[in-house]
Amino acid sequence: MFLDEAVVRVRGGRGGNGLIHFASSRHNPRGGPDGGSGGPGGNVLFRAARSLSTLHSFRNRPLFEAQGGDDGRRSDCQGAVGEDRIVLVPIGTVIRDFESGDLIADLGAEGEEVIVARGGERGRGNASFTTSRRQAPRICERGLPGDEHVLRLELKLIADVGIIGYPNAGKSSLIRRISAVRAKVADYPFTTITPNLGVVDVDGKNSFVAVDIPGLIEGAHEGRGLGDRFLRHVERTRVFIHIIDLSAGGDDEDRDPLGDYRALLAELSAYNPELEDRPQLVVGNKADIVSTEDVEKAVGAFSEAGLTLWPISVATGAGVRELVARAYHVLQDELGKTVSTSRTVKRRVYRMKAETGFRVEKADHEEGTFIVHGDAPEKLVRQLILNSHDALEYLSDTLEKMGVLKELRRQGFSGGDVVRIGEVELELEVDG
Repeated sequence: MFLDEAVVRVRGGRGGNGLIHFASSRHNPRGGPDGGSGGPGGNVLFRAARSLSTLHSFRNRPLFEAQGGDDGRRSDCQGAVGEDRIVLVPIGTVIRDFESGDLIADLGAEGEEVIVARGGERGRGNASFTTSRRQAPRICERGLPGDEHVLRLELKLIADVGIIGYPNAGKSSLIRRISAVRAKVADYPFTTITPNLGVVDVDGKNSFVAVDIPGLIEGAHEGRGLGDRFLRHVERTRVFIHIIDLSAGGDDEDRDPLGDYRALLAELSAYNPELEDRPQLVVGNKADIVSTEDVEKAVGAFSEAGLTLWPISVATGAGVRELVARAYHVLQDELGKTVSTSRTVKRRVYRMKAETGFRVEKADHEEGTFIVHGDAPEKLVRQLILNSHDALEYLSDTLEKMGVLKELRRQGFSGGDVVRIGEVELELEVDG
């Protein structure tokens, strides 16, 4: 089942906790601190893979979680690093933040990857807190949880040639004839509700990838006819085959081949103005069921508009092989104009914007209570295990270096007052 949109949840692995431990042996009963640090949590990565062509496996909002890091051990041994979780997605997958819609990554090449959830930081063991002044610290940190996000995935198919046109113009019939795709064909609107991607053999040696884009009618860019779901797929194509139904109109005086062409071109432009200038071949299908006079009339109307219309019949095959050869040459010309854009496969990292600095305020309706806001101080108290005098002393020293205690003093903090940082309440000694 083809699916080109999905929502997923990702969570980095939790960092391992640090350890408080002191070396002790028969020959050294009062050894120094040797508590090791925990291992960092694993990251969640999305990697583009040619083996996938749909987002169907992501349909139920799955959670992808990396492995947590191991806790630190004695003898200053660091805990094992959490294993990364690598999630394969189709080439052409666009990743966005679900809430903001911000673009995170566009994975358009085989093997390209991005870290979408970083693993949590490791907690340090007491061996890491040893200084000349603090030689036997009873201080350690807990590991932090990894990043957690909700992401929206959008798939934009990558093809050389995009076949566009109104319903029943012959898009699916054309891709059936020129490739091995067994696209569904019937005589009613919106037979095709998924794009069909196929490899087209040009001359036994050369080939290109074509895709037929369903659901395009007037108002497609606003959601009519499923068009807004599939217009994104045309952005990846280098050349358009714009297929026109030469039998369009008939009893319907509001439709004619040139009018259909202009209406659909307007939809492409409304969705993305750059698409209007994309190289294209305009072909008139069903030349076998309309009169020679009507074919010549349509060719003349397009010629007067400065366009070349190539009559073909997908049903009989008339002109189809010539169309394939012509599309291939236009594609080669387009590739020749494009400066080499070979993408270096590299790992990128998605980071949420973090708050910088801190601020201190007095709590409303709570006399003698001050609240400290800010990523750095909140992370400090979240990570430190505050169950010893050493840990509280280290906290106080670090807050002093950050400038937090200076700001508390400026706002009138005194002994006995309470400081709330994140979810932790403390009574600190703040010297004047």
